[in-house]
Amino acid sequence: MTSISCPAMLRAVLAVLGCAACGRAAQSADARGDDAAAVADAAFEARVLDVVGDISPVHDPAIVATPGKYYLFSTGAGLLVHESSDLVRWRATGSVFAQKPAWITTTSASNPNELWAPDVRFFGGKYHLYYAASSFGSNVSCIGHATSASLDAASWEDHGAVICSAASDNWNAIDPAPVLDESGAPWLALGSFWGGLKLIQLDDSGARRGTSFVALATRANTAVEAAYIAHHGSFYYLFESVDFCCKGVDSTYKIMVGRSADIAGPYVDRDGVPLLAGGGTLVVTGDGRWKGPGHNAILHTTTGDYNVYHSYDARANGAPTLRVAELRWSSDGWPVSAGP
Repeated sequence: MTSISCPAMLRAVLAVLGCAACGRAAQSADARGDDAAAVADAAFEARVLDVVGDISPVHDPAIVATPGKYYLFSTGAGLLVHESSDLVRWRATGSVFAQKPAWITTTSASNPNELWAPDVRFFGGKYHLYYAASSFGSNVSCIGHATSASLDAASWEDHGAVICSAASDNWNAIDPAPVLDESGAPWLALGSFWGGLKLIQLDDSGARRGTSFVALATRANTAVEAAYIAHHGSFYYLFESVDFCCKGVDSTYKIMVGRSADIAGPYVDRDGVPLLAGGGTLVVTGDGRWKGPGHNAILHTTTGDYNVYHSYDARANGAPTLRVAELRWSSDGWPVSAGP
């Protein structure tokens, strides 16, 4: 979800949300991905859940399942938190931080408490929350890290920055996406526009381990962000949001995917095109009502998998809105999502 300069239409909403991404170049096309997705969709009966309650504004959602409850974290002042017992009825319950942690100096002066694109994983006996602190059109950015022993009545302890980018860097330290590999070791995917998506290693405390910096994906117009890595079967799947968010009904975001047997890649699409060469198989694109679906997370449950993302509702002046879609897997192991 997240980067480069945001145009006008959602300024009022995004001032509250802190949408963390938008574009600076022309929209790219991917007819090959559209065709592949259409063929795959015909074989499955996935559906979008009729979510209700506090479902807008929601931008850059991340989701965590606990026994009897789902927690949703999203972009906004202090990082917004929602809860649900059934994935359908959602209730806003506050924010992670009452105000931004004192170490942060990279947010906008006009909206200093806006934090972007949180994601959460459980490892080492704690929930680890990663989030971005930046401003529109800038890659002077940091990814922060906080932990809590529980999500019920959570008490988040902030640990400062995991990684930061400077104006001289050809990458952007936003859109963090923690992931555990098959051995249980933690990693962090990140990046938006500039040089594309990257991957770094974490240690068991959730801090950065070493200096490795793996390139995962890029596109010719650099409009790629919101990495999310999920494991299914024998592969890791790298989901990415391409083109432009944050333009309300004019948003062109869409969700693409590639896969690899190794968490560090190389990731290729269904036709074998590397994501580092601009490849990507289409997962979800917009329609007449739901524009610019993107910044997704994958939820695995005992009853099935779900694709959780935001989309801009043309019936509500382009307001960013929570979408929860069933996700199935094709016979050759590719994700097929309902939506948008």
